[in-house]
Amino acid sequence: MSYWQNKVAIVTGGSSGLGLTIAKKLYASGSTVVLAARDADRLKIAAREVRGAATELTIGPVKGSGIEQRGAIGISCDITRDEQVASLIGSTLDRFGQLDVLVNCAGKSGRGKVLDTTPEQFQEMWELNFLALVRCTRAAAPHLLKSRGHLVNIGSLASKSASKYLGAYPATKFAVAAYTQQLRLELEPEGLHVLLVCPGPLKRDDAGQRYADQVGNLPEGASQPGGGVKLGGIDPERLARKILSACERRKKELVMPCKSKVLFAMSQLSPSLGDWVVNRMTS
Repeated sequence: MSYWQNKVAIVTGGSSGLGLTIAKKLYASGSTVVLAARDADRLKIAAREVRGAATELTIGPVKGSGIEQRGAIGISCDITRDEQVASLIGSTLDRFGQLDVLVNCAGKSGRGKVLDTTPEQFQEMWELNFLALVRCTRAAAPHLLKSRGHLVNIGSLASKSASKYLGAYPATKFAVAAYTQQLRLELEPEGLHVLLVCPGPLKRDDAGQRYADQVGNLPEGASQPGGGVKLGGIDPERLARKILSACERRKKELVMPCKSKVLFAMSQLSPSLGDWVVNRMTS
């Protein structure tokens, strides 16, 4: 029997991108999956993709107890609001009776020189990339501790090493790394597995166009994935497989590509050398 059989997982940012890919992998491995995102229409489509059949969109509490059946549902939720996060967790427990996995995948990136990035822009990205993750974690933690489950926080290579022209993004992702370490230190002795995932740029159909309207007078490479970092795009399905494998082995961190760890070590030993490597690795 699969390790993931009869587990219940919530994936934020589950209506598209990496979140949707992780949800598909969890479902294919035997889990019931709750997709959380703001856009109800996109959630309907995403849940159908995960299940391979029509599904309902669930908003608000669903009556029932225990695992009714394995499936994938969508719950429309603005994770920057406490009451909606509480409803997301409550609805999942009402319907399925347990929670074994929380994947904090919702987030966004951007482009801009750091001094041109306003406090308001920092605040907007901070709310989604960090504080929303904190809200979801705090709401889910008692139930994850009860099941000795898994908390997966999706960071970035930018959680470990900043790069040019990414605006507020690296600061928010550094915070995710620090918060995840605190959670590991305090909660792993109580049985909760906490995993920080730090991937490089993912392969996307819109790579190079997604941030084209934000680059302005920035160097041409700034619109590229990772702000122009010279790394090949990561296959989201491969990353999702590695995330599930890391959970099964209860690993503390997953960095892709693995060779990036050399840069992180260099930067800690010599910031000057680390900055030189970052500049060499960025177009």
